[in-house]
Amino acid sequence: MGSEDFRDRIATVNQEGKRHWIYAKKPAGKYTNRRKLIAAALILFLVGMPFIKVNGLPLFLFDILNRKFLVFGMAFWPQDFFLFALGLINIFLFIIAFTVIFGRLWCGWACPQTIFLEMVFRPIEHFIEGDPIAQKKLNAMPWIGEKLVKKGIKTIIYLALSFLVGNILLAWIIGVDALIPIVTSSPAKHLNGFLAMLGFTGIFYFIFSWFREQACVIVCPYARLQGVLLDQNSLQVTYDFVRGEPRGKKGSGGDCVDCFQCVAVCPTGIDIRNGSQLECVNCTACIDACDNIMDKVKQDRGLIRYATQAELTHKTPWHVSNRGKAYLLIQILALSLFFYKLIVRPPVELNLIRVRGMLEQHLQDGTVSNAYTLRLLNKTLKPQSMTLKILSPENGILRSGSEKLQVNPFDMDSRTIFIAFPEGSLPKGTTKIELQWSLDSEPHTGKLESSFLISNQKKEP
Repeated sequence: MGSEDFRDRIATVNQEGKRHWIYAKKPAGKYTNRRKLIAAALILFLVGMPFIKVNGLPLFLFDILNRKFLVFGMAFWPQDFFLFALGLINIFLFIIAFTVIFGRLWCGWACPQTIFLEMVFRPIEHFIEGDPIAQKKLNAMPWIGEKLVKKGIKTIIYLALSFLVGNILLAWIIGVDALIPIVTSSPAKHLNGFLAMLGFTGIFYFIFSWFREQACVIVCPYARLQGVLLDQNSLQVTYDFVRGEPRGKKGSGGDCVDCFQCVAVCPTGIDIRNGSQLECVNCTACIDACDNIMDKVKQDRGLIRYATQAELTHKTPWHVSNRGKAYLLIQILALSLFFYKLIVRPPVELNLIRVRGMLEQHLQDGTVSNAYTLRLLNKTLKPQSMTLKILSPENGILRSGSEKLQVNPFDMDSRTIFIAFPEGSLPKGTTKIELQWSLDSEPHTGKLESSFLISNQKKEP
């Protein structure tokens, strides 16, 4: 590749516009070891979290189909749209502030795509097929003998792992209790769940066996955000061009010996010495590779390191810029508003709607009655009991079938109730009515409004 070719195309595309397959060497060094520890902890988190329960419910649940969500044991429903919107704004602000200050640290250290590809799937490929040279030779062989065996074993393992990863994601969406019957029962009993399981397995197999780094370069929008968000004070994996140039053999110029080991280990195939590029996920593989070479040629480590452009060009120590501080301030304000709304959010939500198309009933006890649908939503993880009473008009009678209204934890209930008034106490037409609910276990109250209809029909004798 020519020295300026990186400006014309991404590293995973050749001059003919076809896919350039990346054969990345296995990195080794202190950063790789740290990433392995963090990856192990995050995989344990991803696998174990769906099994952790609070009051019999998962700590996290993102059941999109049933519109039920649990985050750190707190229940959220579509009725919490304002909180949902605030949460998305906070996530977006966090991405902006974090990227301005720390660059793409997330991509290299915590992104599930990077963790599973670089710490699970690629090491398995190295173990079965060998190093990049051996992989190239294997791919050039005909589909017989050694190639058939190795590719077959890798495919089986990849499919099994993709199945596990897909089930982990499904457990986050529908919960472990709903997932276990899908896995253990006949597919005919849970056809939709079985199809979802197969779909996730196929998607993850496609991503980790073939699509790979293209997910980061082409699909993920985060790479393109760095062109807008990164500045001279953003922390990045950077080549020290002041120290390294001109490149060449030891003693012929700068400290860079032009060994291309930083390129050989890069999972996206870039040359970090060309500067900031959207393909770079800041995985630190090039740092470890360069440090190992510097040790061999007896030069100081850090030719490739975490640094800012300001540090390289002006020797300015890394610090949070005024721009970063401004984003952090906005983030704190938005987060404060989110938590305030979360704290004052009522634990239950009630909605009262008069049954459409149904006229009033003139009863033998001298009252006139309307039917209503009462919807109760429990946003907590414990059962709630509440009392409902009519505020106005004052002479109303509530007939709900029981004195107390009960709703189960993290559940929605709908029931029919009747509200009656003495005959002749209300004018014909529509009258506004107001009710009040109060929880028995907590000092929470709220009001409901609806309408009471008395038509022009004559009362039957």
